[in-house]
Amino acid sequence: MKQFIYRINGQDYIVAVNKLDNSVAEVAVNGSNYEVELVNNEEEVTLISRPVEKNAAAPAPKKATVAAATPAPAAGGPGAVKSPLPGIVVAINVNVGDKVTKGQNVATLEAMKMENAIAAPKDGTVASINVNQGDSVLEGVTILTIE
Repeated sequence: MKQFIYRINGQDYIVAVNKLDNSVAEVAVNGSNYEVELVNNEEEVTLISRPVEKNAAAPAPKKATVAAATPAPAAGGPGAVKSPLPGIVVAINVNVGDKVTKGQNVATLEAMKMENAIAAPKDGTVASINVNQGDSVLEGVTILTIE
């Protein structure tokens, strides 16, 4: 197994290549497993957007380009609620326009087979929701913003 450290938008990601079979590789990014397919030696790589589930029979995940897996530019300010670690969004507990209080559970993220409650950093109103339930996110991705 080879390990690499990639820096994307200033954030370091530990990438381990676990298995390589022709143009398909199983890789772990900060502990989350993905299958990647080499499309062209010099151009584009496709990333399956959901981590590989070894014990669960899940429907086939859709493919997305690697660009979809990189953190989106942060919607700055103290109201940005960001993913504290890579994982899968299992619940968004608020809607745009909802009033929230500091510490309120606004989303739930599954990482390393554990659910993590994501709390509102301040009182306010939900201005935008940037992810959907089931999305894979990397650390630092803005989940929602509160004004």
